Amino acid sequence: MDYYFKTENLSVGYNGNTLIRDINVKLEKGKILTLIGPNGAGKSTILKSITRQLDTIRGSVYINAQEISEWSPKDMAKQVAVVLTDRIRPELMTCAEVVAMGRYPYTNLFGKLTPKDREAVREALERVHALDLAEQDFTTLSDGQRQRIMLARAICQEPEIIVLDEPTAYLDIRHKIELLDILREMAQKKDIIVIMSLHEIDLAMKISDYLLCVKGDTIEAFGPPEVILENRTIEHLYDLSNGSYNLLFGSIELTKPKGAPRVFVVAGGGYGISFYRALQKREVPFATGILFENDVDCQVATELSNHVVAAPAFEAMTDEHFGKASSLLLQCEAVIDAGTPAGSFNRLNLKLLELAENNSIPIHCGKSAAEAHSWNT
Repeated sequence: MDYYFKTENLSVGYNGNTLIRDINVKLEKGKILTLIGPNGAGKSTILKSITRQLDTIRGSVYINAQEISEWSPKDMAKQVAVVLTDRIRPELMTCAEVVAMGRYPYTNLFGKLTPKDREAVREALERVHALDLAEQDFTTLSDGQRQRIMLARAICQEPEIIVLDEPTAYLDIRHKIELLDILREMAQKKDIIVIMSLHEIDLAMKISDYLLCVKGDTIEAFGPPEVILENRTIEHLYDLSNGSYNLLFGSIELTKPKGAPRVFVVAGGGYGISFYRALQKREVPFATGILFENDVDCQVATELSNHVVAAPAFEAMTDEHFGKASSLLLQCEAVIDAGTPAGSFNRLNLKLLELAENNSIPIHCGKSAAEAHSWNT
């Protein structure tokens, strides 16, 4: 396979001291690599090293089969555009002038822009939806607007590789999606390699062709997200002792309430999730069931409770499941009927509600978890 970018046994750090060793990455053109890992793990150090902003300690970085130390600064700028977290503060420059800085590798000694250069500036601003900011003073922009202008400058540079350090850090949801859409479009349609770091694991999984998991002084894993990520990989990578990360939904769940269950939630089919989270917010330990293992309720419930009764998918619930659920229900002070429709496979859940009624356990019914905040449990 023809790899346009690769590192071989790369070690990076500061002042001759190695922070991360044995970094081996290979990327074809048109691919997106995202670095993930805890704060201080060295993601920014790696990005600065592969863009020559930091000297490497050992090993090699190759672009188009040529070691980066052999590239002249001007040729390197034509190969790699960089958008790092270090904030530039140009005085008395409009946004269009900042974006035009990306054309300097192509201009003459006087830095004069040609009509082609000015058209490249306009197209870059248009691509990041910032044409309306062209004549605005760069220093007056919000953090999110600045990030878009800096991306436009990188686009204007017409590189083969774009390197970005936490590009979504200051953006709202809409602009995060727009920015990542732009990067994906550039990778696919312009055949550009994108290398970046992200804190949003869910976004990293969705946009990346490869992930580089950075932890300690070595690389934890490198490869396609679907290959290297398992349900507990994120917990290990970030040393999560409280809370959890749900790989299926790409969501973080907060710490489970501790203790014996006080509330039993009869749920299924996604009806229970809002109730689980409402109880978790109030630190009320709960039990739930009977759920099928492929049910979205089951996925969230197992992250928020140690008392989940689950049945195999596509099979009818059994008396054994009912017995386990009944034992938990009878320990509880209250029952929540989440409103899940009853069918032939989950009819035993109706018997759980009958059991609660026969034992004078209060049953709360509602279409939303908002009511749960006012329940005295």
